[in-house]
Amino acid sequence: MSDRAQTPPDPVDYPFATPQGIDPPAEWAELRQGCPVAHVRLPSGDQARLLTRYDDVRGMLADPRFTRSGPGSARMSRTTGGVFDGDSNPIPTSGDGHLRWRRLVTRWFTVRKMTELKPRIEAMAGHLIDGMTKQGPPADMVAGLNFPLPVWVICEILGVPDGDRDRFAHWSSTRMSISKYSQEEIDTATAEYAEYFTAHIAAKRANPGDDLLSELITVVDADDGRLSEIELLATGQGLLIAGHETTSNQLGKMFAQLLSDRSRYASLLADPGLVRTAVEETLRMDSMSPFGLPRFLTEDVEIDGEVLPAGTTVINSLAAANRDEEAFDGAGEIRLDRSPNTHIAFGVGPHSCIGQALARTELQAVLDVVLRRLPKLALAVPVEELPKREGMLVGGLERLPVTW
Repeated sequence: MSDRAQTPPDPVDYPFATPQGIDPPAEWAELRQGCPVAHVRLPSGDQARLLTRYDDVRGMLADPRFTRSGPGSARMSRTTGGVFDGDSNPIPTSGDGHLRWRRLVTRWFTVRKMTELKPRIEAMAGHLIDGMTKQGPPADMVAGLNFPLPVWVICEILGVPDGDRDRFAHWSSTRMSISKYSQEEIDTATAEYAEYFTAHIAAKRANPGDDLLSELITVVDADDGRLSEIELLATGQGLLIAGHETTSNQLGKMFAQLLSDRSRYASLLADPGLVRTAVEETLRMDSMSPFGLPRFLTEDVEIDGEVLPAGTTVINSLAAANRDEEAFDGAGEIRLDRSPNTHIAFGVGPHSCIGQALARTELQAVLDVVLRRLPKLALAVPVEELPKREGMLVGGLERLPVTW
């Protein structure tokens, strides 16, 4: 037996501190090169293993044997009620039950639905930009555009009145907390959401509309049947988190990347046909996703010559993997025309993000509108002074001061 197996190294605290600006933590490259299966200590105090290489992360996420949690899996935070707390999620995470749930939900996110939705997203983006320009520069792009737009979109999809979007945003944030919210705040938000959405489901049963929730309530399928009440509740919350929290943060990160070197924004002004590939590249180059996706090993697995025993929790850093020099030519460079771009920002395999078509539609639509409406857009502060969100599973910017 090797010394390494007998005396494992001391775990390092995870997630890593992010540097100023939009550069990634130095630990990502260091671990990819020298310690691709690292011992880490999570905010809960529990220990896990961290993967940072592209092939390792992709292989782990694509393996249908492993889901995000299991008996004795590491806790992400000292609080409970977070998005990765497996015991709090009634939706099946594996097997036929999970496939049934994915079939029911993903058939709403079709190309036709996204095509129908895009003009409304563009119109809402234009409306929000009107509000920003009326007040004049400088403006906070997070508060003026990036935060409210995805909430509006997910409220549309779930058939929720637009006036309730602020509450929805708060409920979403609490589920993504590592240390930002107390247990009392999380418990209160969870109870408020359950009360609200239970009443909303009842209203949709009585008066269905043209929205995803109504379709999930009324659909009858010989193979899949219907979702139970608690599955509907969890599905609504899952879509709320995925449809708002991640997209609103990604909008800010996208514009920070494009404006930190304004020649990138100028390139898109000169050739708007680059919008699609530019969006994909900013997804790949995201440096403010501090955590990653957990997987629980139900059997021994060998990775990079090391056997990880069953019962291990593995954290997969998608953001670190997306900068792997072995997977991407010029991995540390932003290339707006990169194609193909095989990033894994939305995950891979049986648990990949079901709303990725929606996220891509929103990101492309907003970028299109901003390029048309604000051709002189620029950062109002040095990129090093952009304040980051702390204590959350999904990182981003608290504010994005811009001028035009």
